[in-house]
Amino acid sequence: MLYAYEAFAVLVFIGMLALDASQLTRRREKPARANRYKPAALVIVPCKGIDPHLEENLRSIAHQSYGQYKVVAVVDSASDPAAKHIRSAGIECISSNYRKSSRSGKVAAILFAIKKYPRYGAYVIADSDIRVGPNWLSGLIAPLSIGSIGLSTTFPKFVPRRGFWSKVKLVWGFVGEGLMENEGTRFGWGGSMAFRRSLLSGQALAFLKSSRYSVSDDISITKAAKSAGLGIAYVKGIQPSVYSYENLPMLIEWSNRQTALTLLGYRKAFYYGIAFYLGEITLFISGIALAAAVSPAFIILLLHFLKSEAKTYIRAESADPAIALIVVLMPFFYLANLVYASRMRHISWRGRRYEIKRQ
Repeated sequence: MLYAYEAFAVLVFIGMLALDASQLTRRREKPARANRYKPAALVIVPCKGIDPHLEENLRSIAHQSYGQYKVVAVVDSASDPAAKHIRSAGIECISSNYRKSSRSGKVAAILFAIKKYPRYGAYVIADSDIRVGPNWLSGLIAPLSIGSIGLSTTFPKFVPRRGFWSKVKLVWGFVGEGLMENEGTRFGWGGSMAFRRSLLSGQALAFLKSSRYSVSDDISITKAAKSAGLGIAYVKGIQPSVYSYENLPMLIEWSNRQTALTLLGYRKAFYYGIAFYLGEITLFISGIALAAAVSPAFIILLLHFLKSEAKTYIRAESADPAIALIVVLMPFFYLANLVYASRMRHISWRGRRYEIKRQ
């Protein structure tokens, strides 16, 4: 029995090594040149309530080194408390007069802004909690100069600002970065993405209006691009920052919601995730147990884990010792997210409850 377990652990180890090798040898994308393509752009910032540092975030979005662009913030109603901060940041504030429906308030805001301003060559979606640099807009739009690219996106770094659990969110977010770096698992992140006006026409527009996918702009617009046979570009060098103040209940609610939305759009992610994180847990426990009970040579099973530790520290740009513990805990945390989220039938976001309509 012990020999069978040893053989199983070694097979898992070989499988993880092969996966790591495939990631190292994947084709690198050539970045688009930001100064070659600058259509008139509308930046849409859906807002509801007051995010931490809201005015500073909005000002960073509004002050871009780009040619012709307009930033408009959309609220559900003129009484939203975000409205005065939007105007204070020097940004136009419009109300979508949103009424409760299966469509999320954010998707309704995007559709309302596009309908109100239909003549822009490119549209950009930005969340109100992101902080960006002055080259964010030009970098995000640049890949759209390639005809085969329908959607350009990036992914944030969750900057911890309070306690241990905000650091866990930082590390949790690195899974999103990993998905972005692989063309097969890439998606449009709704907090920072750009597309040409032509993407949302005809059948593609139906994804935003559908009762199933309109709960998430990420899923809707990603599916619009893929249904049109267009690629998704990931622009890493303009990564926004999102300041994180999570405690444990906030982190659990947020991570389960994010996972549930991911599974809504990409059901296969559940099976891939279960296999991957069970493999990581198997290697971690087996590496320690077999090295102690059978032979020190089995410590090699921890090689994948040590690689993950090193990669996480590089991405975090921090020497915080808490990160080492968090990396150990994350496979268990991700696995719990997947199991719980696969059973969710509703999500709550900013005071509203939405139904998850699975196939």
